[in-house]
Amino acid sequence: MTTELKTIRDFLRLAVSRFRAAKLVHGHGTTSVIDEAAFLILETLHLPVDDINPWLDARLLETERKQLAAIIEARITTRKPAAYLLHKTYMHGVPFYVDERVIVPRSYIGDFLVNGLPGPDGQSLVEDGSVNAILDLCTGSGCLAILAHNFFPDAKIDATDLSPDALDVARINCKDHGAEDAITLHQGDLFAPVKAKRYDLILANPPYVAKAETEAFPPEYRAEPIMAHVSGNDGLDITRRILKDVKKHLNPGGILVCEIGTGRDIIEQEFPALDLMWLDTEQSIGEVFMLRV
Repeated sequence: MTTELKTIRDFLRLAVSRFRAAKLVHGHGTTSVIDEAAFLILETLHLPVDDINPWLDARLLETERKQLAAIIEARITTRKPAAYLLHKTYMHGVPFYVDERVIVPRSYIGDFLVNGLPGPDGQSLVEDGSVNAILDLCTGSGCLAILAHNFFPDAKIDATDLSPDALDVARINCKDHGAEDAITLHQGDLFAPVKAKRYDLILANPPYVAKAETEAFPPEYRAEPIMAHVSGNDGLDITRRILKDVKKHLNPGGILVCEIGTGRDIIEQEFPALDLMWLDTEQSIGEVFMLRV
């Protein structure tokens, strides 16, 4: 087969056709069959992943054709997300190492760490230099902690996770990004590892999927650690615990930014006294809230 396929365009067409025929599910850093096929091809060839068009008519070496044929086949037969096959994903152009020990990072909170937290007047609520202490709850691969370090380079950051395996991946990413001195990783349940410490900014992208929903997951999502998804019968058990304790860990004027999926109505009904500000992105409406104390 590889002798008949000469260019990147040929392999892009092949991948899209085969992925569609196999009814693969996309949502781990890419949201369409074309985007995932392009990512898989470009990353395998060590080419920039932002645009496949300049490379479409590039002719491939035999070794490159074999590599592409193998990874396209692996994506179909294993049904693992491309990020696991490549051990690489990107958030806002920033590369991160990933494997099956962590969920593939795709948090909407990353948008605000890159573009700023918007206030009612559209201006950023958090200016450079105003945040000195940050906590990242349920850090997983450490991606949000690292993006926060990029935005607040002088801040000291704590990052917690219940999974020792996830923290091993976070250590790899902290080292790759030169953030080992700025980010301290803690194993434990939510706030427990940091005891009574207080912060100017707390980030939380906890598990927020209902148990019944995880049972219907396609193979791509079942490849991820189940503990990174499930949070009780309605997906909000961990969010409730965060809201119960968060004020004890925020400095005056401090901010919590939390992603909860589609549970907005439930949270507003259960916590009517909290002045929650809902933050939208290009891809989400009402899935991230901000609480300021």
